[in-house]
Amino acid sequence: MNKLMITKEAGVATILIKNPPVNVLTIDLINEINAFVLSLKDDRETKAVVFKSFHDTFFIAHLDLNVINGSQGGQAASIEFNHMIGNIKAMKQLSVAIVDGVARGGGNEFVMACDLAYGTENSAFAQPELHINIPTGGQGAVQFARRLGKGKALQALLTGADFTAQQAEALNIITQFVPKVELDAFIEPLLQLVSAWEIRDIVMYKEIIAASIKDEDVGSELELRYFLERAKEEKTQKIIAAFLKHGGQTEREAKDIQGIFVDTAAELSK
Repeated sequence: MNKLMITKEAGVATILIKNPPVNVLTIDLINEINAFVLSLKDDRETKAVVFKSFHDTFFIAHLDLNVINGSQGGQAASIEFNHMIGNIKAMKQLSVAIVDGVARGGGNEFVMACDLAYGTENSAFAQPELHINIPTGGQGAVQFARRLGKGKALQALLTGADFTAQQAEALNIITQFVPKVELDAFIEPLLQLVSAWEIRDIVMYKEIIAASIKDEDVGSELELRYFLERAKEEKTQKIIAAFLKHGGQTEREAKDIQGIFVDTAAELSK
C-alpha cells in the first residue's frame, strides 16, 4: 500500500489516508481502498476500521476530476469509485470515519458509506457536483434523499453548499459532532467496547438495521430469528447466570448496571 498507512491493534485497524497534495480520490487510491476492504472479508479478528486523513485541511477532497470524462479509462475509474462505496457499505467490520477537515463530493460520499462518522469544528460536508455539470456518482443523492428528505436533499444538491459538522449531525449526514480537543477521549472507549464483541455481533445488528430501514416487518422478523437463535446458545445461558449472580434483576441494576456487567465479565473470564 502506497496511499494507505495501516496499523492494527486490539481488533481495530486504523487507516491513514495519505494521497498528497489534498487526498483526491485517484484511481490508485480507490484501488488500494478496495483491495484493503476486500481483504477483510474473512477477517474475524478485526472488529472496527477507522479512516483518518494525513492532511490538516482535507479529509478527502473529492473524486479525481481527471477521470470524469467519456474515455474508457475514465468511465472505468468512475465505476470503480462507485464499487468502492458499495464495498465499504458491505464490510462486516464497523467502519468509522474521523473527519477533521473538508469532505466534499466523493469525500462526503465516502463518509456516508461508513457506519459511523464523526466531524470536528474543522470539517465541512457537501455535494457540489452540479457546479461541474454532473450528478453525484457515489450514492450522494441517494443518501441525501434517505437522510435529509426530499426538500432538504434537493436544496443541498442544487446549491452544493457546505454543511458544518453540527449541521451535518442534525441532518444525519454524520453520526455526531465532536470537538477536536475531545475526539481521542470520545473515540477510544467506543472502539474498546466494539473490539470486545465478536464480528458476528456487528454483522447481526448491521443486518437488522439494514432490513428495518427497508421494511419494518422484515426487520422485526429478522430480529426475532436472531433472538431465538442466540437464546439457545450455551454462551448466552452462562452470561445470564453470571449476570443474575452479581445482582441482575435486583436493586443494584438501577444505579450500577455497568458494574454488574464488569463483574459478569470477570466471572466468565475465570
